[in-house]
Amino acid sequence: MSAEPVQNTGSDAESMLQHYSVASGIFDEMAEAPATPRPHWRSFIESLQQLGRQEVLSRWENGRRIIREHGVTYNVYGDPQGMDRPWGLDFVPLLITAHEWARIEAGLVQRSRLLNLILADLYGGSQRLLRDGFLPPELIYANPGFLRPCRGIHVPSEVYLHLHACDLGRSPDGQWWVFSDRTQAPSGAGYAWENRTIVSRILPDEIRDASVQRLGSFFRHEREMLFNLAPPGRNHPNVVLLTPGPHNGTYFEHAYLARHLAFPLIEGADLTVRDRRVFLKTIEGLQPVDVILRRVDDSFCDPLELRGDSFLGVSGLVEATRAGNVTVANALGAGLMESPAFLAFLPSLCRHLLSEELLLPSIATWWCGQAEELRYVIEHLDSLILKPAFGVQPPLSGQALGPPKSRRKLTEERARLIQRIQSAPRNFVAQERVKVSRAPAWVDNQLTARSVVVRAYVANGGDEIAVLPGGLTRVANDPDDLVVSMQSGGGSKDTWILANGTTSRPEPAQVMGEPRLADYVSPGVPSRAADHLFWLGRYTERLEQLLRVLRCVLGRVSGEPGAEDLLECRGLAELAAQLSVFPPPLCADPSRSELSQRMLHVLYHPDEPGGVRELLKHVRFTASAVRDRFSGDTWRILGRIEVDARSRPGRLPLARATALIHNLVLDLAAFSGMEMENMTRGHGWRFLDFGRRLERGLSVLKLLRAAASVELPPAAVLEPVLEIADSVMTYRRQYFTAPCLAGVLDLLLRDESNPRSVLFQINVLGEHVAALIADSKTASPSLDRERIQSLATSLRSRIRDEAAVRDAEGASPPLLDSLSTWARNLSELSDQVTNRFFSHSLPRMS
Repeated sequence: MSAEPVQNTGSDAESMLQHYSVASGIFDEMAEAPATPRPHWRSFIESLQQLGRQEVLSRWENGRRIIREHGVTYNVYGDPQGMDRPWGLDFVPLLITAHEWARIEAGLVQRSRLLNLILADLYGGSQRLLRDGFLPPELIYANPGFLRPCRGIHVPSEVYLHLHACDLGRSPDGQWWVFSDRTQAPSGAGYAWENRTIVSRILPDEIRDASVQRLGSFFRHEREMLFNLAPPGRNHPNVVLLTPGPHNGTYFEHAYLARHLAFPLIEGADLTVRDRRVFLKTIEGLQPVDVILRRVDDSFCDPLELRGDSFLGVSGLVEATRAGNVTVANALGAGLMESPAFLAFLPSLCRHLLSEELLLPSIATWWCGQAEELRYVIEHLDSLILKPAFGVQPPLSGQALGPPKSRRKLTEERARLIQRIQSAPRNFVAQERVKVSRAPAWVDNQLTARSVVVRAYVANGGDEIAVLPGGLTRVANDPDDLVVSMQSGGGSKDTWILANGTTSRPEPAQVMGEPRLADYVSPGVPSRAADHLFWLGRYTERLEQLLRVLRCVLGRVSGEPGAEDLLECRGLAELAAQLSVFPPPLCADPSRSELSQRMLHVLYHPDEPGGVRELLKHVRFTASAVRDRFSGDTWRILGRIEVDARSRPGRLPLARATALIHNLVLDLAAFSGMEMENMTRGHGWRFLDFGRRLERGLSVLKLLRAAASVELPPAAVLEPVLEIADSVMTYRRQYFTAPCLAGVLDLLLRDESNPRSVLFQINVLGEHVAALIADSKTASPSLDRERIQSLATSLRSRIRDEAAVRDAEGASPPLLDSLSTWARNLSELSDQVTNRFFSHSLPRMS
């Protein structure tokens, strides 16, 4: 295969395109000949030339920053970059003309209708396609994708495929072919939307000048369609998006779509089936669910009737759909059509069911379950790609008989492979090897040709069908890769459909169809989401308190102002030990070096129990589980915490550690500010703030008990205690004296104006509990309010008692007992909240 560089006039053109080569025998999307870019690419290439290499590099660096801030990830199990691998985006888009896309769009609509009719016959009809010989029975009944429990279930509007995805590639002659269909839970549409958001910020003028068709109307139509697919008689249908959870590879997309479509993002554990109806477990009670937009594979959706070892689905979901009480999109069993064996039968099925020729041809496919096809596959085994006929396979992948090192090895491999095929021929499919087209990609700061495959999307609402303009283009990682797969390290591109003429196709206005959609109110907060928000509040506050302890100790032992003498060093060590930062036993006189090394270990070591790294993991997981409930700005702050935490000690570990702690404390303060100023005061916010206030109260009580328990006089550690509690200036304004234990206790326990005091937290918790029990759907009056009132009364009376204050000066046992009692009461309050709102041990109907 030879390759020739694309020539262009001008030094700028040569600097941008000098490494771009056109390979013979492969269709190039940008160049129609080695020296001639295609007409619809010329203006875009010229625009890049005018920007210049340095400006392009600067803009792409901004694009990478946006990806990090948005937290765009694609999780790959076993990936060395971890579960949260940054999304691979190439900012150079794939350009397709409107005229060419119109033909593709028509073929996509036809194909979606065809597959829907096939599913309707196999699951809901009389299976005439089997009886009349259009499909062999072995292709259906031997296929694990055919879910027998779903046979005969009525599907609203006969829409089995609400969302259908096709993987398209262009052969060397320029013809678009379908390589595979995705029919059970197609992924990628959300990533395509996010790609457009990022690229539009990198190349705003270029995307406007090219009159690129917009994507937003597709998702608005899809949202309307889902409402229309609800069971009859539902005037205000509740729609939810079912996800496998944060560990799923495309979880970012699930949260992204849930937020933009305004649907609750839920997991299987959030749902329950009662009386053949599906309900969402919320803190307001059980709320009926009418439509489930699923991102969970077919067989995992119901452990009762489908896959018994699944923890991702809902027991009884199949029965609820059988009763017609809930719509699942795509319909359960739709994954049957993902078998590549069906590609061989689609042309004849299209003529039979639609009386039309297939507009988008499939890649040449031979199912080995037929004698003639089996014979052909065995004779041409070297030139074909072999795949399993059943089961989901990555696009354009499969077992291929590559050229071995020796003829003997070739003979052995062929014999073994032929034996496998002949032992169970119906389990194999062979496909033609196709060299897919190439397009320019930005690799190593230059334009380079890479193989591309487009995943296109069709949404079906019964009465109308919508096609996403362009879809998600995937790009190979290596120039020699003929297989394009995200799992194998490939990237993605934005796909531009260029409108005819100089003006873009106007985007349709948002149509809300019926008044009931405009009046739609999303369901309450799922119990699992409330639980995660509650613990996110606790973990972020716990992390902040630990960081303040580390900053205080490091600041005082590193020679900064405030480091006094050995007595203070001993006091800091005892305080840290009482706070469980130092593991027992603790030496009597630890040096500053020992103190600083211990603090650095807590800050940096990933396996330190209760350390900064462990708390960061908890924050990341709980935040990821409810990321659909945060605005873009709030999520960017959470992402910044993750980025800032990656700092590692360098040549000046103490200085680097102090800077790291400062940054993390500021990041947490920014998150707290966004929470207070931007989140609506619904139940989700209440549980987030509830967890924060509860944890802060516990932290202050633990801090005071630690100060009162040191063997040295308490006055030796009171200044650090005030610093950790962020109350130094407040104390000085009120007392104008050196810290004493009575004053510190008064400020940090009962001062209702100090947002760091325990009583301040108790008052806020009382407001939250009052708001929750005032809502008859969430709870009934109970000991919660009495417990909080008792706590507040105890705090006020204990400190106001002059004798108690005198006891406090000597850190008497009654003071320590009181601190322990208050902490125990707060912990019990946490348990009560968990049992009442998150466990759903008792059914409550809304």
